[in-house]
Amino acid sequence: MSGKNSSRMSMLALTLGFVSGGIAAAGEEPQVDLNQLGFLTDGAKRATVMTPEKGALAWALKDQGGEILLDGVTEDGAGTHQIDFSEVSRAGQGYVLSAGAAESAPFDIAAGVYDDLKFDALAFFYHQRASTPIEAQYVGDRWARPAAHMPDEATCYGPKDFRGNDWGGCPYTLDASRGWYDAGDHGKYVVNGGISVWTLMNYYEWSGGAPAFADGAAGIPEAGNGVNDLLDEARWEMEFMLSMQVPEGATLTLPRGNQMKSLKKLKFTAVDASGLVHHKLADEYWTGLPMPPHEDPATRYLHYPSTAATLNLAATAAQCARIWTEIDEAFSVRCLEAAERAYAAAKRLPDLYAIDVTEGGSGAYGDLQLDDEFYWAATELYITTGEEAYGDDMRGSRYFLGTPLVSEGVRDIAWPAVEALGTLSLLSAANGLGPDEITTAKRNLTAAADKFVSEAENDPYGVPFDRPYNWGSNGDMANRGIILAMAYRETGDEQYRDALTGILDYLLGRNPLSQSYIAGYGENPMKAPHHRFWLNVIDEDLPPPPPGALAGGPNETNPAEEVIRDLMDKGCKAYTCYADDYRAFSLNEVAINWNAPLVWIAAAYDGMAAE
Repeated sequence: MSGKNSSRMSMLALTLGFVSGGIAAAGEEPQVDLNQLGFLTDGAKRATVMTPEKGALAWALKDQGGEILLDGVTEDGAGTHQIDFSEVSRAGQGYVLSAGAAESAPFDIAAGVYDDLKFDALAFFYHQRASTPIEAQYVGDRWARPAAHMPDEATCYGPKDFRGNDWGGCPYTLDASRGWYDAGDHGKYVVNGGISVWTLMNYYEWSGGAPAFADGAAGIPEAGNGVNDLLDEARWEMEFMLSMQVPEGATLTLPRGNQMKSLKKLKFTAVDASGLVHHKLADEYWTGLPMPPHEDPATRYLHYPSTAATLNLAATAAQCARIWTEIDEAFSVRCLEAAERAYAAAKRLPDLYAIDVTEGGSGAYGDLQLDDEFYWAATELYITTGEEAYGDDMRGSRYFLGTPLVSEGVRDIAWPAVEALGTLSLLSAANGLGPDEITTAKRNLTAAADKFVSEAENDPYGVPFDRPYNWGSNGDMANRGIILAMAYRETGDEQYRDALTGILDYLLGRNPLSQSYIAGYGENPMKAPHHRFWLNVIDEDLPPPPPGALAGGPNETNPAEEVIRDLMDKGCKAYTCYADDYRAFSLNEVAINWNAPLVWIAAAYDGMAAE
């Protein structure tokens, strides 16, 4: 049995070069990279061998006792060789794959090898909760901490922003308690919260009620309340997002239209702000590292409403309304009322773009393209209400039924590119689409999945990702996994499951750096995230990252800080542009919008093993 070694793979490997940090240097032994957690008994099992040597390599798969279960020879050539040992289905621990004189990290083969990952990935959100103590009984003594930002009350910054523009302030204070800290800072953002909470709720709908997360399955305080634990976690964020809505009758002065070229001389318009949603709530300035949230000394402020944030609430609150309708009718009604108010406000004021009013303390999350948010919100409201006004807006969008990279203008899923979310909801929840429309949506789904399969087949590490590695590439990759999982369930075609396996393999160590990007998983897990509390690497009194936290990953397009600039100066390419370094916020930060799709695909993949 021989591995695949295409000329494209060899050329890419030579382009990457044999650099330090995981790839074998010229003259050294080969390097065997694979999933350091393990493989499903009935799933694809592949590894990549990086070698500077020419010629074929003998390889062997050994069990914990050293018995050879399978062996073979790779094809001739220098660069990268792939080894496929999928035919081995015997469950066990401590398997090792050797190639030449090199050996892989040990790994397991088992039907339940992914049992824990979905729960640890979900636990990330409990760790990131604001306005509540994080209790040792759920996370252990190392990660327990007192409540922070309880209550989380704030008014708008101002009246003048740091550039001197007079916004006039807000005539109210909001109690925006709860929610998740977005990333390594203590900001809470409606825009990034929107895609994150949608992803958790979408898994609930798509999976038929997320049975793996049945009440009591996860370690959270709400366990035992009769509600699915995935929904309990999602509600913590929804409560925050609902609280960020502007009260009825409030008038604000806001800059309308794209004024990005005149930020020092903004022009303001007095508007009825009823139903709009504040963009974020965050510290006035960047606090230092480390800074546990319960010690945060900064004053917190609301940033002014944006159309993007308003549509994020409209979409997710509509989704919330239909999910909770038979779980908590009052909460469902509250969500739907907020969604409809928000959608009406966004249509009334479609051109309020996010502009920072403080010089630091939070990420911008600015977005000048909002037709995708309008499609998403209209679709969610149509699914929930069936009202033709929302259906007309949905069908009138250029994104109607589109899926990433195969439908005109539909981009990879990300917080500023949410056009695919509407279509995925149409494929996950009962709705009023006609048979032809449903067929079109399904055809677009499999076309997107086919594109990703083709990319995986032409990548030396089996990764369905033939594009530049940008800030948060690991989250982008996990979002592609959602498409693949949906296509697999729709068709039963194993090529989609195999490509999803490739994504999980990559995140768990099958990459040129032999790096598991998931804390607590594998022989070489991420240990030093950019985070203000999980900083054991510089302060032994603080905890390391908890198991299940996903690093942002390689970034070759946005040299935002010294660590990545240094790597790029040294010639890193694609998936070698990464360092497990707490200073590297554009490489090694964690974030809710990256962990959410990890929950989704880990749970879906584990469910495939149980089918």
